Amino acid sequence: MITVELSDGHGLTNSVTAWIPALRRFFARARRAVPVAGQVSVLFASDKEIRKLNREFRGKNKATDVLSFPALIIAENNSPGKRATRSGPSSQKVLAGDLAISLDTAARQAEQFGHPLLIELKILMLHGLLHLAGHDHETDVGEMAEREEQLRRRFRLPHALIARSGQHEIKEHSLARPPKPGGSR
Repeated sequence: MITVELSDGHGLTNSVTAWIPALRRFFARARRAVPVAGQVSVLFASDKEIRKLNREFRGKNKATDVLSFPALIIAENNSPGKRATRSGPSSQKVLAGDLAISLDTAARQAEQFGHPLLIELKILMLHGLLHLAGHDHETDVGEMAEREEQLRRRFRLPHALIARSGQHEIKEHSLARPPKPGGSR
């Protein structure tokens, strides 16, 4: 299941509102290909809002295209647990996590790569979903890029986000793990 939220006062809100049924259908197909346990919420926001989230949760004072927030199970003693799973007593209301997507950045990237904004939103949702499933292109040896490329072809999407890294800096970052000391995420 997917919950979609739109930030208020954004010039692209009407377009995205019209696309919500198509985005939900795409996300349902993507979830079957990239299984994650639980509910996923997607926030479509402005660069300003994404910049605020990026600053608050990653310490980076800049906008980005998509942020992934994997959910954690809180153990009975209120200490953070492991990633959400389908088994166990909390299986009825498990959250997989949240995605936050910048409509401003997505619109610029869609124009840059010559495809509609709806396609760019699907690319960003797929990329974020892979992070919620535990993939991390910054620490693996190409597994996430390979999986993203396979899914891009399956869903007939152009240029997977990681594959575009030779053309521009990859801006998406998962919040699954804290930044490495002395290194960048």
